[in-house]
Amino acid sequence: MKKLVLYIVVVLFLGSCSNSGNGELVGTRKKSKPFYQPDPYGMVFVPQGSYVMGASAEDISHSHLIQPKTISVSSFFMDETEITNDEYRQFVYWVRDSIARTMLGDVRPDEFLIEENPKTGEVYDPPYLNWKTDIEWNSEDQDVRDALEDMYLPEHERYFRRKEIDTRKLMYSYYWVDLHAAAKKDFSEEADYRNAGLANRPQGLRDRSVYVRNETIAVYPDTLAWIHDYTYSYNDPLTKTYFWHPAYDHYPVVGVNWRQARAFCVWRTEYLNSYLRAKKDMVSLAEFRLPTEAEWEWAARGGYALNPYPWGGPYTRNEKGCFLANFKPIRGNYIADGGLRTVIVAHYPPNDWGLYDMAGNVAEWTSSAFDPSSYNFTWDMNPNYTYNAKEDDPPVMKRKVVRGGSWKDIAFFMEVSTRAYEYQDTAKCYIGFRTIQPYLGRNKGDNPSKASRVYN
Repeated sequence: MKKLVLYIVVVLFLGSCSNSGNGELVGTRKKSKPFYQPDPYGMVFVPQGSYVMGASAEDISHSHLIQPKTISVSSFFMDETEITNDEYRQFVYWVRDSIARTMLGDVRPDEFLIEENPKTGEVYDPPYLNWKTDIEWNSEDQDVRDALEDMYLPEHERYFRRKEIDTRKLMYSYYWVDLHAAAKKDFSEEADYRNAGLANRPQGLRDRSVYVRNETIAVYPDTLAWIHDYTYSYNDPLTKTYFWHPAYDHYPVVGVNWRQARAFCVWRTEYLNSYLRAKKDMVSLAEFRLPTEAEWEWAARGGYALNPYPWGGPYTRNEKGCFLANFKPIRGNYIADGGLRTVIVAHYPPNDWGLYDMAGNVAEWTSSAFDPSSYNFTWDMNPNYTYNAKEDDPPVMKRKVVRGGSWKDIAFFMEVSTRAYEYQDTAKCYIGFRTIQPYLGRNKGDNPSKASRVYN
């Protein structure tokens, strides 16, 4: 009996000694693998910093939209070029194929749907789409042809009796959480908790599903933008070829409105995270979004404090007399800079952070809503003014900031501090976008190689 008691005491003593914390507060991840965030494909790192936002030498429009202020911005990764036609086409094709697989799931559920987990037997409701099965667009199976028939244009709308996908049916539906509505606090008894956009609940009184929003977006670009933006100009060939022809694969996508650009960010986030979840790498889950106005300007400056242009100098030409961006020089001599309209991305030299076309080629959407006085009331740390405009809101509430100028703009609009806006539901042939990914940190001393997507 004494030996048994002694044995128990020894076990308890050794057990207490085996505690790696020795009674100290050491956290839960002492033995976990250190987190590492590599440079995302096709993105460059923009370090945190402080600068005078809106510093400019001129205001030719006398609009007084810029009131310089010193701000600080966190680190992030940014696409080294604007999103190209080929990259945006991957999004469009994914939406097309997901709709087709959903339709084919009605006639061939075993091939196009995953209804339960093969390992655990868990039943999925609704079932997952099976992306491993190829779609037979020209199948001889009548059931398959009938299932896909709704995706094509009706016969009276077809050119030369050729079957074409009805791009009006390429709708992308997604959910997002309105954190700004959730952050508002109204503790009054009159607070309407059914509408989180107007008043908000105290913590714990209602479930958070009231902040979940649903968006359904038509993802196909407005290819007619080349005509309706310039009515008395012969841009018809671009309407027919610009988005889908391989000659324009690496040109910036245009005809995409702000809501479509945001939907692309949501899709890109889920596209990568679904792959990471399959690898059980939950720590590395990523997020892509549009840059804020402040982030865009900080990235465009390339580390220079008061430069008017991304390349740092006060001129639009280099020492050899060559233009440094694609814009409208010399009172309308569009081809003087090497491009009549848009040109291939990364055609001109990057700024000092490796970002191409931060001036000219196409202007770029930001996540920020436009307000003439937003510089005055926003915070000086990661400033941003946002407003989630609804369909019935007046047009003035639907304005979003665009930056960088485009192929049709004069040099003033290419300056890093120049502000402009467009309406969130309007697509233009001179506006594109690029995305960013927040920087989460990596091990000290790590310096991963950057995977570039520059094609020329």
